[in-house]
Amino acid sequence: MSQRKDQKDELSEVVARVKTDALAVVCAILGGLGLWAMTVWLLIKGGPHTGEHLRLLSNYFVGYSVTWTGSLLGLLYGALTGGLIGWSVGRIYNQVVNLRRR
Repeated sequence: MSQRKDQKDELSEVVARVKTDALAVVCAILGGLGLWAMTVWLLIKGGPHTGEHLRLLSNYFVGYSVTWTGSLLGLLYGALTGGLIGWSVGRIYNQVVNLRRR
């Protein structure tokens, strides 16, 4: 029984921590490409009221619009926001893990 507990403790130390930088990069890629793809999809799809809901992001992302230029700006904003969120989640998660180890 003691050996099993030691293995569990050893395993929890190995898998518990998250690489914050790697998580930030992955979230930045997903966020940037996601916003870019959504904008481009709406532009290709077309229609009389293209991207009404996505256009609301211009309240937070200065200069963003549902245009081809806006898709590139959305790529940058999405990457920045995604990276920041990924980094924050990684840091908070690692702090919780450190508290649980004590």
